[in-house]
Amino acid sequence: MAVKKTDVHHDSNQFVVERAKDFWARYNKPVMIICAVIILAGGGYLGYKKFYKEPQEEKAADALFKAESYHRNAMISPNPDSLARLALNGDGANPGFIRVISKFKGTDAANIARLYAGECYLILNDNTNAIKYLKDFSTSSKLFQARAYKLLGDAYADQGKNKDALDYYKKAAHHFKEDAENSSEALFLAAYLAQTKLNDTKQAVELFKELKEKFPNTVRGSEADKYLARLGVYTTE
Repeated sequence: MAVKKTDVHHDSNQFVVERAKDFWARYNKPVMIICAVIILAGGGYLGYKKFYKEPQEEKAADALFKAESYHRNAMISPNPDSLARLALNGDGANPGFIRVISKFKGTDAANIARLYAGECYLILNDNTNAIKYLKDFSTSSKLFQARAYKLLGDAYADQGKNKDALDYYKKAAHHFKEDAENSSEALFLAAYLAQTKLNDTKQAVELFKELKEKFPNTVRGSEADKYLARLGVYTTE
């Protein structure tokens, strides 16, 4: 007697069903536990974000406001030291960057406070603390990250650690080339450092040539030929 295809198909389906029932009988508890964990984790994350993370970000941003004001004024003041200290340590009524960093860990405000703190410590010639906070800063914003690299170059240069300074100036120059003025400034500092502090004429020439080629319409780019001539390079094809 021939076996019908429909019978085979039916038996196959029945086999799959029986296997599924057997699997569920054996593992229904672990599967339910896993599903519950996933649901709770998802709900827990949403709750954490809504009821803790977002309020913390808002509080941190509010706390940062006055310190940012002191920082901005320090950057344009002829006597910035006292303003930089207020930005770092607060004024008694408002917290400074250091307090924001310690109190609101994990927030965007605490992260940007590290960048500002590093800049304030540079104003105060405290390069060790400047480097500490700038290295702790990290962001997906190319503009701000390039700024941090440039400031690290400044701090290492002030310490006389010229190779480290050169590396960070080059990082700053190459990280966000769309910002032509700041990138060209960092590249110029790298080239000038290679020339005057490291006596690395070859690298200085390469960097000044790169400056002329990539940023010809910037102030620093327009000066590149002058420095190349001083290095004995009169044709820069």
